[in-house]
Amino acid sequence: MRTSHTSRTRTRTARPGRSVRPVPLLAGVLLAAAVALTGCGAGGGGASSSSDKAAAPQAGGVAAGEQDTGAVEDDGKRSAAGSGAASAPKLPVNHVIRTASLTVQVKDVPKALDRARTTTEGAGGYVGEETTTRDEDSTEQTRVVLRVPVDRYDDVLTGLQGAGKLLERTAKAQDVTDQVVDVESRITSQRLSVTRIRGLMDDATKLSDVVTLEGELSRREADLEALLARQASLKDRTSLATITLTLTEKPVTVAEEDDDPGFVDAVAGGWGAFVTVLRWVALAVGAVLPFAVVAAVAVAVWLRLRRGRRRVAAGPVEGD
Repeated sequence: MRTSHTSRTRTRTARPGRSVRPVPLLAGVLLAAAVALTGCGAGGGGASSSSDKAAAPQAGGVAAGEQDTGAVEDDGKRSAAGSGAASAPKLPVNHVIRTASLTVQVKDVPKALDRARTTTEGAGGYVGEETTTRDEDSTEQTRVVLRVPVDRYDDVLTGLQGAGKLLERTAKAQDVTDQVVDVESRITSQRLSVTRIRGLMDDATKLSDVVTLEGELSRREADLEALLARQASLKDRTSLATITLTLTEKPVTVAEEDDDPGFVDAVAGGWGAFVTVLRWVALAVGAVLPFAVVAAVAVAVWLRLRRGRRRVAAGPVEGD
């Protein structure tokens, strides 16, 4: 009986064991599936996170690159703006009239004159006036006016000085910038005024208005032409320098002045004063002489008439 009971017990315990076996298997399968899913999710998350991490530096690099590019562009713009600001203010152009006068002693005046012409024409200028004289000793002297561009003024001046022995030099510079600006402004205003008068003439209907406007237009056009002529003269004088060159074969003698006068100087001064007084006296006499002659004739006629009246008055008394 014990044996059967025991076997029954074992049998009963064995049945529940058989029914429990699939549970661990199913649990293991579920656990493996969960681990697999977790691993996939983790792998996907890691991949996404790694890709995000990889993309983040790239995005950061692009952003940084864009910032750097923007910074470079800003710096370039600033530098360009700075350079533009630095180059924006332009210095006003000065208009200067340059003139010079040279006296040079040379051995041969014609050759030196030809050389001066060649130098002037080579610099883009021209010969204005020329005067040649010859004294009693057959010494030739030539005075010539040269016009040369302002930018070649110094070179031409140096070349002319080297043609011989420099005896005298004078150079002047006159700034006429204010005059040039003033003339340009007045020309602009005058042109606008002429245009305005012409517009009024087109709209005028009365003959009197047309005549008045024509006279005003003629006057303003004349003023405009005068301003244009002055502008052309200033342009010519400021664009071309004037050099007056005197070429001579003998040195120029300059009399030495003596500050201390002597006896001879006193006599000469007194004689000059005496001659001057005589000249003024002669002039005064010459000026008064016609009036004196007329007065003398009038006095003579008056005296004769007076004598005649006396004789007439004295005649009857003697007859009685």
